[in-house]
Amino acid sequence: MTILSNGHQWKYTEFTDNKNYSFNKKEILNSLTSEEIDDAYKSISKWKGYSPTPLLSLNKLSKELNLNKIFYKDENKRFDLKSFKALGGAYAVEKVTKGNKDIVVATATAGNHGRSVAWGAKRLGLSCKIFISEFVSDARGKAMSALGANVVKVKGNYEKSLIECIKQSTENNWQIVQDVAWKNYTIVPKYTMAGYTVMMKEIADQIQEEKITHIILQAGVGGMAAAMVAGIARYLNHIPIIIVVEPDSAACVMESIKTGKIEKINIKRESLMGGMSCGEVSLVPWEILKNSVKHCISLPDDDIAKTMKLLGNSSFSDDKIVAGENSAPGVISLITSCEDQAIKEKLDLNEKSNVLVFGCEGDTDQEMYQKLINQN
Repeated sequence: MTILSNGHQWKYTEFTDNKNYSFNKKEILNSLTSEEIDDAYKSISKWKGYSPTPLLSLNKLSKELNLNKIFYKDENKRFDLKSFKALGGAYAVEKVTKGNKDIVVATATAGNHGRSVAWGAKRLGLSCKIFISEFVSDARGKAMSALGANVVKVKGNYEKSLIECIKQSTENNWQIVQDVAWKNYTIVPKYTMAGYTVMMKEIADQIQEEKITHIILQAGVGGMAAAMVAGIARYLNHIPIIIVVEPDSAACVMESIKTGKIEKINIKRESLMGGMSCGEVSLVPWEILKNSVKHCISLPDDDIAKTMKLLGNSSFSDDKIVAGENSAPGVISLITSCEDQAIKEKLDLNEKSNVLVFGCEGDTDQEMYQKLINQN
């Protein structure tokens, strides 16, 4: 049974000749250390309102695809921010300011990271400046303003908003809290990634004796994907097959793995998967991803809304799941991989497989969410 409509437009690439590929745990944990990972969990688990987000079972979909289990990490339940990014930006704010209330924090964002930074600043009583591009919805901007941030809309794309953030922060001596690394700016993105690894600690505790055989990771600049790889190295005693998924208009990880160096993509159209519509892999994640990924998938936007609706109406599980645009790609990738017998065999997906996918956000933009799930 074909569940989705446009599987033929997706692209799967296996880099069998990836000379860097090794998945050396020690090497991975050199880029993001066990101490940094453990410190993040120790801090975040003490925050007011902290509790592990649910690990749901997509039991109806696993039966349909003839897989053993599909685990869905539901980040819609992450604090009040409805996104895994709550873990990263807010933790980075805490680490860089060390309680100094005179520090003004600033960031550029497509939405969820900025919301986390604003929330982290509010938690600590700090001033916060957020730069967003003209493509970020008003609803996302208002959500950050509601947390006390001063939100500045910049003409152009995300990159333009980042340039403006760096310019004004340099002029005003504000502390940039960015989830993207560049030359001489790697410590803060590391803190952000360390925050994300809390998800893998929770998952390791939640699966108990189960063994994850496959993990599908969404990539934008690569921060979440690389953090999960580091989390695997830290918390799991086995290595699952790792698959990275990106929008077909911004497949910068796929292109970089192809050449063995960071490649910049000229994004000609912004993807509906806004948080993943990034043209370049960040430096710190790249050091991890280049050695740990050889399976890449790129997807068009076509089936995003349909997948969100199917998750929401209990078609895939007994639970009604509120899944935002950036939560759908992992599920779509799994379905399309299973519907192509050659790829299903290549990825060793079978009745014994336990697959982990990430519902990395809920309805962080409620207006957009309702519009998409109400499409015919």
